[in-house]
Amino acid sequence: MSSASTPTREAPNAQKSRTGLQRLWHATRYSLHGLRAGWAEPAFRQEAIAAVLLLPTAYWLGHNWLEVALLAGCVVLLMVVELLNTGIEAAIDRIGPEWHPLSKRAKDMGSAAVLLTLLLCIGIWTGAILQRFFHG
Repeated sequence: MSSASTPTREAPNAQKSRTGLQRLWHATRYSLHGLRAGWAEPAFRQEAIAAVLLLPTAYWLGHNWLEVALLAGCVVLLMVVELLNTGIEAAIDRIGPEWHPLSKRAKDMGSAAVLLTLLLCIGIWTGAILQRFFHG
Protein backbone atom coordinates (compact mmCIF):
# COMPACT_ATOMS: atom_id res chain seq x y z
CA MET A 1 0.00 0.00 0.00
CA SER A 2 1.51 3.33 -1.00
CA SER A 3 1.75 6.30 1.30
CA ALA A 4 -0.39 8.33 -1.11
CA SER A 5 -3.39 6.10 -0.41
CA THR A 6 -2.90 6.03 3.36
CA PRO A 7 -5.48 8.27 4.98
CA THR A 8 -4.02 11.02 7.10
CA ARG A 9 -5.50 11.97 10.42
CA GLU A 10 -6.08 15.57 11.26
CA ALA A 11 -4.34 16.87 14.33
CA PRO A 12 -6.79 17.20 17.19
CA ASN A 13 -7.84 20.65 18.28
CA ALA A 14 -5.06 21.80 20.61
CA GLN A 15 -7.59 23.40 22.97
CA LYS A 16 -9.23 20.02 23.62
CA SER A 17 -5.96 18.48 24.84
CA ARG A 18 -5.25 21.31 27.29
CA THR A 19 -6.25 21.02 30.92
CA GLY A 20 -6.28 23.10 34.06
CA LEU A 21 -4.79 26.58 34.07
CA GLN A 22 -3.40 26.21 30.56
CA ARG A 23 -6.90 25.61 29.18
CA LEU A 24 -8.30 28.49 31.24
CA TRP A 25 -5.54 30.82 30.02
CA HIS A 26 -6.14 29.99 26.35
CA ALA A 27 -9.93 30.12 26.71
CA THR A 28 -9.63 33.58 28.28
CA ARG A 29 -7.45 34.73 25.38
CA TYR A 30 -10.00 33.43 22.86
CA SER A 31 -12.78 35.21 24.73
CA LEU A 32 -10.85 38.47 24.69
CA HIS A 33 -10.29 38.04 20.95
CA GLY A 34 -14.06 37.60 20.60
CA LEU A 35 -14.74 40.79 22.56
CA ARG A 36 -12.22 42.63 20.40
CA ALA A 37 -13.93 41.31 17.27
CA GLY A 38 -17.30 42.33 18.72
CA TRP A 39 -15.98 45.84 19.35
CA ALA A 40 -15.44 46.14 15.58
CA GLU A 41 -19.22 45.78 15.13
CA PRO A 42 -21.09 49.09 15.50
CA ALA A 43 -24.14 47.57 17.24
CA PHE A 44 -22.04 45.81 19.88
CA ARG A 45 -19.90 48.90 20.37
CA GLN A 46 -23.04 51.02 20.99
CA GLU A 47 -24.36 48.48 23.48
CA ALA A 48 -21.00 48.28 25.26
CA ILE A 49 -20.84 52.07 25.58
CA ALA A 50 -24.41 52.10 26.91
CA ALA A 51 -23.44 49.36 29.37
CA VAL A 52 -20.64 51.53 30.77
CA LEU A 53 -23.37 54.00 31.76
CA LEU A 54 -26.15 51.57 32.62
CA LEU A 55 -24.29 49.09 34.81
CA PRO A 56 -23.29 51.64 37.47
CA THR A 57 -26.77 53.18 37.20
CA ALA A 58 -28.26 49.77 38.00
CA TYR A 59 -26.65 49.93 41.46
CA TRP A 60 -28.21 53.33 42.08
CA LEU A 61 -31.63 52.50 40.62
CA GLY A 62 -32.13 49.06 42.15
CA HIS A 63 -33.51 48.88 45.69
CA ASN A 64 -32.02 45.46 46.47
CA TRP A 65 -29.63 42.91 45.00
CA LEU A 66 -32.36 41.26 42.94
CA GLU A 67 -33.36 44.48 41.21
CA VAL A 68 -29.72 45.38 40.59
CA ALA A 69 -29.09 41.90 39.18
CA LEU A 70 -32.12 42.16 36.89
CA LEU A 71 -31.15 45.61 35.62
CA ALA A 72 -27.50 44.71 35.09
CA GLY A 73 -28.27 41.21 33.85
CA CYS A 74 -30.55 42.33 31.03
CA VAL A 75 -27.85 44.75 29.79
CA VAL A 76 -25.23 42.00 29.79
CA LEU A 77 -27.73 39.60 28.18
CA LEU A 78 -28.26 42.07 25.34
CA MET A 79 -24.52 42.17 24.71
CA VAL A 80 -24.31 38.36 24.79
CA VAL A 81 -27.14 37.99 22.29
CA GLU A 82 -25.54 40.63 20.04
CA LEU A 83 -22.26 38.68 20.06
CA LEU A 84 -24.09 35.45 19.22
CA ASN A 85 -25.97 37.18 16.41
CA THR A 86 -22.70 38.54 15.03
CA GLY A 87 -21.21 35.04 15.21
CA ILE A 88 -24.16 33.61 13.28
CA GLU A 89 -23.80 36.31 10.64
CA ALA A 90 -20.06 35.66 10.32
CA ALA A 91 -20.59 31.91 9.93
CA ILE A 92 -23.26 32.45 7.28
CA ASP A 93 -21.07 34.95 5.41
CA ARG A 94 -18.18 32.46 5.46
CA ILE A 95 -20.32 29.92 3.64
CA GLY A 96 -20.75 32.25 0.70
CA PRO A 97 -21.98 35.65 -0.45
CA GLU A 98 -24.89 34.35 -2.52
CA TRP A 99 -28.43 34.78 -1.22
CA HIS A 100 -30.05 31.66 0.20
CA PRO A 101 -33.36 31.38 2.05
CA LEU A 102 -31.80 29.45 4.94
CA SER A 103 -29.03 32.04 5.29
CA LYS A 104 -31.64 34.79 5.37
CA ARG A 105 -33.67 32.85 7.90
CA ALA A 106 -30.68 32.34 10.21
CA LYS A 107 -29.70 36.01 10.03
CA ASP A 108 -33.30 37.17 10.53
CA MET A 109 -33.72 34.92 13.57
CA GLY A 110 -30.48 36.22 15.08
CA SER A 111 -31.69 39.76 14.52
CA ALA A 112 -35.06 38.90 16.08
CA ALA A 113 -33.27 37.53 19.14
CA VAL A 114 -31.45 40.86 19.52
CA LEU A 115 -34.73 42.76 19.12
CA LEU A 116 -36.54 40.68 21.74
CA THR A 117 -33.65 41.07 24.17
CA LEU A 118 -33.56 44.82 23.56
CA LEU A 119 -37.33 45.06 24.20
CA LEU A 120 -36.90 43.03 27.40
CA CYS A 121 -34.12 45.35 28.54
CA ILE A 122 -36.16 48.47 27.75
CA GLY A 123 -39.15 47.02 29.60
CA ILE A 124 -37.13 46.17 32.71
CA TRP A 125 -35.43 49.56 32.81
CA THR A 126 -38.69 51.43 32.15
CA GLY A 127 -40.39 49.54 34.98
CA ALA A 128 -37.51 50.27 37.37
CA ILE A 129 -37.47 53.97 36.48
CA LEU A 130 -41.24 54.27 36.86
CA GLN A 131 -41.06 52.47 40.21
CA ARG A 132 -38.22 54.65 41.45
CA PHE A 133 -39.63 58.04 40.46
CA PHE A 134 -43.39 57.62 40.37
CA HIS A 135 -44.22 55.04 43.05
CA GLY A 136 -41.79 56.12 45.75
